[in-house]
Amino acid sequence: MKVFKKLQQARINLINTPLKKSGKNKFAGFEYFELGDFIPAVNKIFNDIGLCGVIHFTADTAILTIYDTEDGNAVDFRSPLVYAENAKGQAIQSLGATHTYMRRYLWLMAMEIVENDIVDAIEQSPVKQEVKPEPKPEPKAKAKIAEPVSIKGKATDWQISVDEKDPGVWHEVVAKAVDVVVGFAESKQDVLQIFKVNRNIFDKMQAEQKETYDVIIAKLGAAKNSLPE
Repeated sequence: MKVFKKLQQARINLINTPLKKSGKNKFAGFEYFELGDFIPAVNKIFNDIGLCGVIHFTADTAILTIYDTEDGNAVDFRSPLVYAENAKGQAIQSLGATHTYMRRYLWLMAMEIVENDIVDAIEQSPVKQEVKPEPKPEPKAKAKIAEPVSIKGKATDWQISVDEKDPGVWHEVVAKAVDVVVGFAESKQDVLQIFKVNRNIFDKMQAEQKETYDVIIAKLGAAKNSLPE
Protein backbone atom coordinates (compact mmCIF):
# COMPACT_ATOMS: atom_id res chain seq x y z
CA MET A 1 0.00 0.00 0.00
CA LYS A 2 1.14 3.54 -0.73
CA VAL A 3 0.65 4.53 2.91
CA PHE A 4 3.79 2.59 3.88
CA LYS A 5 5.84 4.15 1.08
CA LYS A 6 4.65 7.62 2.08
CA LEU A 7 5.36 6.98 5.76
CA GLN A 8 8.90 5.85 4.95
CA GLN A 9 9.42 8.98 2.85
CA ALA A 10 8.11 11.09 5.76
CA ARG A 11 10.66 9.46 8.07
CA ILE A 12 13.48 10.26 5.64
CA ASN A 13 12.31 13.86 5.30
CA LEU A 14 12.20 14.19 9.10
CA ILE A 15 15.78 12.87 9.36
CA ASN A 16 16.84 15.72 7.05
CA THR A 17 14.97 18.29 9.17
CA PRO A 18 17.02 19.95 11.94
CA LEU A 19 15.33 19.33 15.31
CA LYS A 20 16.32 20.63 18.72
CA LYS A 21 15.60 18.83 22.00
CA SER A 22 13.99 21.12 24.58
CA GLY A 23 13.30 18.54 27.32
CA LYS A 24 16.01 18.31 29.99
CA ASN A 25 16.70 15.79 32.77
CA LYS A 26 18.96 17.84 35.03
CA PHE A 27 19.92 14.96 37.34
CA ALA A 28 20.94 12.37 34.75
CA GLY A 29 22.31 15.09 32.45
CA PHE A 30 20.55 14.35 29.17
CA GLU A 31 18.09 16.02 26.81
CA TYR A 32 15.03 14.55 25.10
CA PHE A 33 12.42 15.48 22.49
CA GLU A 34 9.15 16.99 23.63
CA LEU A 35 6.06 17.00 21.39
CA GLY A 36 6.56 20.61 20.38
CA ASP A 37 10.08 19.84 19.14
CA PHE A 38 8.97 17.62 16.25
CA ILE A 39 5.16 17.75 15.74
CA PRO A 40 5.21 20.99 13.66
CA ALA A 41 7.82 19.46 11.32
CA VAL A 42 5.91 16.15 11.11
CA ASN A 43 2.63 17.92 10.27
CA LYS A 44 4.28 19.93 7.48
CA ILE A 45 5.89 16.80 6.02
CA PHE A 46 2.61 14.87 6.25
CA ASN A 47 0.74 17.70 4.52
CA ASP A 48 3.26 17.78 1.67
CA ILE A 49 3.26 13.99 1.19
CA GLY A 50 -0.43 13.31 1.74
CA LEU A 51 -0.62 11.72 5.17
CA CYS A 52 -2.68 12.46 8.28
CA GLY A 53 -2.14 11.16 11.82
CA VAL A 54 -5.09 10.63 14.19
CA ILE A 55 -4.73 9.56 17.84
CA HIS A 56 -7.47 7.94 19.91
CA PHE A 57 -7.67 6.03 23.16
CA THR A 58 -9.57 2.98 24.35
CA ALA A 59 -9.88 1.92 27.99
CA ASP A 60 -6.46 0.25 27.89
CA THR A 61 -4.78 1.18 24.60
CA ALA A 62 -3.40 4.31 22.93
CA ILE A 63 -3.57 4.21 19.12
CA LEU A 64 -2.01 6.40 16.43
CA THR A 65 -3.58 5.79 12.98
CA ILE A 66 -1.76 7.25 9.97
CA TYR A 67 -4.01 7.65 6.92
CA ASP A 68 -3.12 8.09 3.26
CA THR A 69 -5.27 11.11 2.37
CA GLU A 70 -5.44 10.00 -1.29
CA ASP A 71 -6.73 6.42 -1.04
CA GLY A 72 -7.80 6.14 2.62
CA ASN A 73 -5.48 3.25 3.50
CA ALA A 74 -4.04 3.38 7.00
CA VAL A 75 -1.50 1.88 9.41
CA ASP A 76 -1.87 1.69 13.20
CA PHE A 77 0.69 2.13 15.98
CA ARG A 78 -0.47 0.91 19.41
CA SER A 79 0.77 1.01 23.00
CA PRO A 80 -0.74 -0.13 26.31
CA LEU A 81 -2.28 2.85 28.10
CA VAL A 82 -0.50 3.70 31.36
CA TYR A 83 -1.96 6.53 33.43
CA ALA A 84 0.33 9.23 34.84
CA GLU A 85 0.26 9.56 38.63
CA ASN A 86 -0.18 12.95 40.28
CA ALA A 87 -1.21 12.56 43.92
CA LYS A 88 -1.37 16.32 44.54
CA GLY A 89 -3.05 17.32 41.28
CA GLN A 90 -6.59 17.03 40.02
CA ALA A 91 -7.84 14.03 38.03
CA ILE A 92 -8.07 16.10 34.84
CA GLN A 93 -4.40 17.08 35.22
CA SER A 94 -3.37 13.41 35.45
CA LEU A 95 -5.48 12.66 32.37
CA GLY A 96 -3.86 15.52 30.46
CA ALA A 97 -0.37 14.31 31.42
CA THR A 98 -1.31 10.79 30.31
CA HIS A 99 -2.47 12.00 26.90
CA THR A 100 0.69 14.08 26.43
CA TYR A 101 3.02 11.22 27.33
CA MET A 102 1.19 8.68 25.17
CA ARG A 103 1.03 11.02 22.18
CA ARG A 104 4.78 11.60 22.45
CA TYR A 105 5.62 7.89 22.64
CA LEU A 106 3.31 6.97 19.74
CA TRP A 107 4.84 9.61 17.46
CA LEU A 108 8.39 8.61 18.45
CA MET A 109 7.46 5.04 17.51
CA ALA A 110 5.75 5.89 14.23
CA MET A 111 8.44 8.27 12.97
CA GLU A 112 11.34 6.14 14.23
CA ILE A 113 12.69 9.10 16.20
CA VAL A 114 15.77 7.88 18.07
CA GLU A 115 16.84 9.29 21.42
CA ASN A 116 20.07 8.47 23.22
CA ASP A 117 19.43 6.30 26.27
CA ILE A 118 22.03 7.89 28.54
CA VAL A 119 21.25 5.73 31.56
CA ASP A 120 21.43 2.39 29.75
CA ALA A 121 24.71 3.47 28.15
CA ILE A 122 26.41 3.65 31.56
CA GLU A 123 29.11 1.03 32.08
CA GLN A 124 27.96 -1.61 34.58
CA SER A 125 29.64 -1.48 37.97
CA PRO A 126 30.98 -4.54 39.86
CA VAL A 127 28.35 -6.48 41.79
CA LYS A 128 27.67 -4.94 45.19
CA GLN A 129 25.94 -6.63 48.09
CA GLU A 130 22.27 -5.74 48.28
CA VAL A 131 21.52 -3.37 51.13
CA LYS A 132 18.09 -3.52 52.74
CA PRO A 133 16.74 -1.18 55.41
CA GLU A 134 16.22 -2.56 58.89
CA PRO A 135 12.59 -3.57 59.47
CA LYS A 136 10.53 -1.31 61.71
CA PRO A 137 8.42 -2.71 64.57
CA GLU A 138 4.77 -3.35 63.83
CA PRO A 139 2.45 -0.49 64.78
CA LYS A 140 -0.21 -0.90 67.45
CA ALA A 141 -3.44 -2.46 66.30
CA LYS A 142 -5.86 -0.01 64.72
CA ALA A 143 -9.48 -0.24 63.75
CA LYS A 144 -8.45 -0.20 60.10
CA ILE A 145 -4.95 -0.95 58.84
CA ALA A 146 -3.90 0.30 55.44
CA GLU A 147 -2.31 -2.05 52.93
CA PRO A 148 1.48 -2.38 53.49
CA VAL A 149 3.91 -0.78 51.08
CA SER A 150 6.04 -3.26 49.16
CA ILE A 151 8.23 -1.84 46.43
CA LYS A 152 11.63 -2.76 45.01
CA GLY A 153 14.05 -1.46 42.44
CA LYS A 154 15.33 -3.72 39.65
CA ALA A 155 16.84 -7.00 40.90
CA THR A 156 20.43 -6.00 40.18
CA ASP A 157 23.22 -3.88 41.65
CA TRP A 158 22.19 -1.06 44.00
CA GLN A 159 18.65 -2.35 44.46
CA ILE A 160 16.59 -0.74 47.25
CA SER A 161 13.82 -2.92 48.70
CA VAL A 162 10.97 -1.62 50.86
CA ASP A 163 8.48 -3.88 52.61
CA GLU A 164 6.99 -1.41 55.10
CA LYS A 165 3.97 -2.30 57.24
CA ASP A 166 3.21 1.36 58.00
CA PRO A 167 2.51 3.05 54.61
CA GLY A 168 2.84 6.47 56.22
CA VAL A 169 6.61 6.12 56.76
CA TRP A 170 7.79 4.14 53.75
CA HIS A 171 9.42 7.23 52.27
CA GLU A 172 11.53 7.60 55.44
CA VAL A 173 12.78 4.04 54.99
CA VAL A 174 13.74 4.81 51.39
CA ALA A 175 15.58 7.98 52.47
CA LYS A 176 17.65 6.00 55.00
CA ALA A 177 18.34 3.27 52.46
CA VAL A 178 19.57 5.87 49.96
CA ASP A 179 21.99 7.21 52.59
CA VAL A 180 23.37 3.69 52.99
CA VAL A 181 23.81 2.83 49.30
CA VAL A 182 25.27 6.25 48.47
CA GLY A 183 27.90 5.53 51.11
CA PHE A 184 29.10 2.61 48.96
CA ALA A 185 29.24 4.65 45.74
CA GLU A 186 32.76 5.11 44.35
CA SER A 187 32.06 7.01 41.13
CA LYS A 188 29.53 9.19 39.31
CA GLN A 189 28.42 6.08 37.41
CA ASP A 190 27.60 4.34 40.69
CA VAL A 191 25.30 7.21 41.67
CA LEU A 192 23.56 7.15 38.29
CA GLN A 193 23.10 3.39 38.68
CA ILE A 194 21.39 3.96 42.05
CA PHE A 195 18.99 6.36 40.35
CA LYS A 196 18.36 4.03 37.40
CA VAL A 197 17.86 0.78 39.32
CA ASN A 198 15.41 2.35 41.78
CA ARG A 199 13.65 4.69 39.33
CA ASN A 200 10.22 3.18 40.04
CA ILE A 201 10.62 3.95 43.77
CA PHE A 202 11.73 7.53 43.11
CA ASP A 203 8.83 8.11 40.68
CA LYS A 204 6.33 6.90 43.30
CA MET A 205 7.93 9.13 45.92
CA GLN A 206 7.88 12.14 43.60
CA ALA A 207 4.13 11.69 43.19
CA GLU A 208 3.33 11.02 46.86
CA GLN A 209 6.12 12.60 48.96
CA LYS A 210 7.57 15.47 46.91
CA GLU A 211 9.52 17.05 49.79
CA THR A 212 11.35 13.82 50.65
CA TYR A 213 11.94 13.19 46.94
CA ASP A 214 13.59 16.60 46.54
CA VAL A 215 15.87 15.90 49.52
CA ILE A 216 16.94 12.53 48.10
CA ILE A 217 17.59 13.93 44.61
CA ALA A 218 19.69 16.69 46.19
CA LYS A 219 21.75 14.06 48.05
CA LEU A 220 22.28 12.03 44.89
CA GLY A 221 23.27 15.16 43.01
CA ALA A 222 25.77 16.18 45.70
CA ALA A 223 27.25 12.66 45.77
CA LYS A 224 27.52 12.60 41.99
CA ASN A 225 29.36 15.95 41.93
CA SER A 226 31.81 14.86 44.65
CA LEU A 227 32.87 11.56 43.05
CA PRO A 228 35.23 10.86 40.15
CA GLU A 229 34.12 9.54 36.80
